[in-house]
Amino acid sequence: MRTDLHIRLAVLDEASHIIKLLRDTAQWIQEQGINQWSYLLDGGEDEEIVRCIENNQTHVVEKNGELTATFTLYPLQNEWDQEIWGHQEENAVYLHRLAVNSAYMKQGIGNVILSWIPEAVSADWIRLDCVADNEKLNAFYRENGFEWAGATKGHSKFQKQVHKKSPLL
Repeated sequence: MRTDLHIRLAVLDEASHIIKLLRDTAQWIQEQGINQWSYLLDGGEDEEIVRCIENNQTHVVEKNGELTATFTLYPLQNEWDQEIWGHQEENAVYLHRLAVNSAYMKQGIGNVILSWIPEAVSADWIRLDCVADNEKLNAFYRENGFEWAGATKGHSKFQKQVHKKSPLL
């Protein structure tokens, strides 16, 4: 992993900064003409974001002590995941709200996050969804080893199997 980036669990004191990063990202997405995350602009998930921080599910990425990105890993399906994926029994984590500060976009931070997750989780699968007509985002997940698993309600589903290293004998 790049040594200039530090990924760690978020703390509650950072909630307002994380919410601002997510809102700024949602605004940037809207400005690109992409219909995604508009519900974040009016505080639609603020309580859920705080709850995920409290539950040690939200991570931040820092570069030189500055918040550059955030993402949340759900160890169990939430209501949205069940709606998109159906009820799943496999040992999976569900990636939500991956956002990179626009000042740090195109620097490979998203790639670093997607490489870090398999090393950090004990799940067998990483699953996520994104708006199906967001071609750049769909390509980004494919380029990072996620396989397209179909579409539901206008959302592409992507998953990646986590290959565990065998213990040394």
